[in-house]
Amino acid sequence: MQFIAGTALLVFGATIGMAQDRDHDRDWYQSRDTFFHDQHWRGRLFERVREDLDRVQTTTFHEGDSFRIDRTKQELNELQSKLAAGRYDQPELDEVIAALTRVVDSNRLTARDRDVLNDDLNRMKDYREHHENWEHR
Repeated sequence: MQFIAGTALLVFGATIGMAQDRDHDRDWYQSRDTFFHDQHWRGRLFERVREDLDRVQTTTFHEGDSFRIDRTKQELNELQSKLAAGRYDQPELDEVIAALTRVVDSNRLTARDRDVLNDDLNRMKDYREHHENWEHR
């Protein structure tokens, strides 16, 4: 009887934990959607990419996956430093795009996380093509 009660408690606790994880995921995806509906999102695109990478990294359990994400964030830091100094550096942007492409292509991602990072990639490519028309705040 104690075994059955213990097992039931374990299953109940796991179910609550999974529901909380789903709620957290839903909240994160919803906040991301809201971010892109703001009229000034372009000036904060690279901050959003970093947040997306941070979020995906929390669900990464493989060392190689985490390394690729860390490398992408390092490239992103270098790019943001140059942009903050008022310098557009297309080769640096190309390095960030290539690093993020490696994350998308090589990491063990959920379909939804892969879609999010692909969306980030497309937005960065759009920035590369039209950066002179984007706000830089």
